[in-house]
Amino acid sequence: MKRKNNRAVLGALVLALVCVGGGLESAQAQDSGWGFGTDVGFIAGTTNNTVFALNFQADYYVAKEFSIGPMFQWVPSGDLKQYAFAGAFRYHFHATDRFNIVPFAGIGFIHADLSSRTVNRNDTSHYIPLGVSFEYQATPRLAFSNTIMVNLHDINMSPSLQRDTTSVSVLFGMRFGP
Repeated sequence: MKRKNNRAVLGALVLALVCVGGGLESAQAQDSGWGFGTDVGFIAGTTNNTVFALNFQADYYVAKEFSIGPMFQWVPSGDLKQYAFAGAFRYHFHATDRFNIVPFAGIGFIHADLSSRTVNRNDTSHYIPLGVSFEYQATPRLAFSNTIMVNLHDINMSPSLQRDTTSVSVLFGMRFGP
């Protein structure tokens, strides 16, 4: 139990540092400012098989190509309630004037709660999202995106359920830039 609390505190600390650090302006940042995005999709490989998910993110653009900020993933329906917070680092590669490829990585924590008539288990773990978004720039400040993400974590709903160490997300959404 103490190990779980330490992970949650460490995750919250990392997220707070990323958010505070994102507010520091670089002298070289020409296109700095805040952007945000939202996604809807599915996560496969959870303790409750494939589930519906929502993602929210905020990005502080340190430069035109680089952003940092918080990311939140929420599984709101069914027997599985899952909440994941991470500080994410993104590199925005502008392949053309309309198409962007955005690889990202982050670190944070995840909490899963599986409740049904026969099962009532929960666990908190580290959370490392790794992925890439493909964005179509509709306007200078609006992009439509498709995100593929691998989530690394260690959800253990013991004693009777199998251990969950990875899941894969496929999400579709919009990005609003600075």
